[in-house]
Amino acid sequence: MPNHRLEVSVSASLHHRLREAARQSQVAMEVWVRRAIEERLERESRRSQVDALAALGKIEGPTANIDDMIAEIAAGRS
Repeated sequence: MPNHRLEVSVSASLHHRLREAARQSQVAMEVWVRRAIEERLERESRRSQVDALAALGKIEGPTANIDDMIAEIAAGRS
């Protein structure tokens, strides 16, 4: 897959912080920023999944033993 270039303007203080973080991690600043973006996107994806599961948990729908539910569905089709 081809790479795409992304240009982002940052303040001098943020640039300094990024450069220092990359230096401490012993990687190029571009690599550090790319990793930070990937990590944030992964966290956001996990949060969305957790939110979806929490929403499902709030639904007060009927529940039963799965075998009983399948039998009831099958009985309703006959």
